[in-house]
Amino acid sequence: MNQFVKIHPSDIVGVALEPLSAGTVLEVEGASVTLLSDLPMGHKAALRDIKKGEAVIKYGYPIGEATEDIPKGAHVHVHNLKTLLSGAMEYTYNPVPFLCNKRKADNFLGYPRKTGHPGVRNELWILPTVGCVNDVAEALAKKAQTLVGGSIDGVYAFPHPYGCSQLGDDQDNTRKVLANLATHPNAGGVLLLGLGCENSGIDQIVPFMGEYDSDRVRFLKTQDCEDELETGIQLLNELAARMQQDERVSCPADELVIGLKCGGSDGLSGITANPAIGIFSDILTGMGGSTILTEVPEMFGAETILMDRCQDKELFEKTVHLINDFKDYFESSNMPVYENPSPGNKAGGITTLEDKSLGCTQKSGSAPVHGVLRYAEKQTAPGLNLLSAPGNDLVASTALAASGCQIVLFSTGRGTPFGCPVPTVKIASNTPLATKKKNWIDFDAGRLLTGMTLDELGRDLMDYVLRVASGEETMNEKNGYHSISIFKQGITL
Repeated sequence: MNQFVKIHPSDIVGVALEPLSAGTVLEVEGASVTLLSDLPMGHKAALRDIKKGEAVIKYGYPIGEATEDIPKGAHVHVHNLKTLLSGAMEYTYNPVPFLCNKRKADNFLGYPRKTGHPGVRNELWILPTVGCVNDVAEALAKKAQTLVGGSIDGVYAFPHPYGCSQLGDDQDNTRKVLANLATHPNAGGVLLLGLGCENSGIDQIVPFMGEYDSDRVRFLKTQDCEDELETGIQLLNELAARMQQDERVSCPADELVIGLKCGGSDGLSGITANPAIGIFSDILTGMGGSTILTEVPEMFGAETILMDRCQDKELFEKTVHLINDFKDYFESSNMPVYENPSPGNKAGGITTLEDKSLGCTQKSGSAPVHGVLRYAEKQTAPGLNLLSAPGNDLVASTALAASGCQIVLFSTGRGTPFGCPVPTVKIASNTPLATKKKNWIDFDAGRLLTGMTLDELGRDLMDYVLRVASGEETMNEKNGYHSISIFKQGITL
């Protein structure tokens, strides 16, 4: 196993692949580098002397500016490196050529639906329209656990605090997210549970649902019935009886829509887990399937890479708005666009937002961008899509599910247990994390450092995703962790 890696030929820093002690002599491209201090795993060291004010290059791109002279072999981190990011920018479309990597689609065992893609789960979902009925939804889910079995993979309630006292975009976004979840392919049955006097009630949400299978959706306004638990159970039993007729059948992988997300990243995320996801994304989109990359603030500093991969000028302009609109969101609240990475990211070796973004966008692979989606907009264009959502793990993962993802791939260098409404595959950037948190982690990308090639790792991830799509449970499912979080931007009345 290598101790240290220079990621790109033009880089002037390298990354420790294991904890290294001061005085360690490293051989990098025929030159010796002696570490001047201890270097934790995932952290950077200078490969040559770096002058104050000079751009520091990693992944082949600037990740910030040196705030002091940095000698060769010194630790490069928050104490001597700062971001170069600023507000909204003007961009030029410089399209890059694309290789055609079409391949025959693999198959998985899924649940066909009358409308849209097949489901990878056949679950019964209880969706409260407003926070006032959250407890009712959870009580119904608890009572309905007896329905699980046979063709029913699970019964889940998804409480949230919204649905009333909202205005403008916030109100519409809540309606859209709930409408999209109510028509999600992983939900073989849905009970849309309302109060009756809320702003975003059943009558307001249904128009956002578009075409849906009426056999699979029931509606209940709790103010209109005498006993909401008794009535709710009756409706859930109706849905369950219909769902028991469902069977898994062979479906082509071009029907898969997979979300791409990372959280609790470390200095190895951009070397192991995220590039492996990128290989997976290229494989799936080559089969005609779809992937969706989100967390826009973690594209800042790497956005031009995505812009130049847009398949046409219209998508390029949409991507420009995607980036600049999110920067404006920060600035309109008098907040810096670069208030990132998190303390955990920094402890893992990530210094600036550019450093984080260049690692994060590795998840997109090398395929062209075929779609750019607004928050709560459903995916329609096959291939790689970009989705407007923040970096927050729960909010972004929920947004991916609401846009139609049947599974979310979630890379992490620090570890996290949560699950969104769909199977949430945790991909560890390093083997120590995968070994320590076996009850959280589904896939160990740290194997790249012990002999596997990146192509082998990406293909292995593809095989694992097909197994999950066919019914193999992820750790969040085994733990019973499912939740939603809706993006809130404005005023609460």
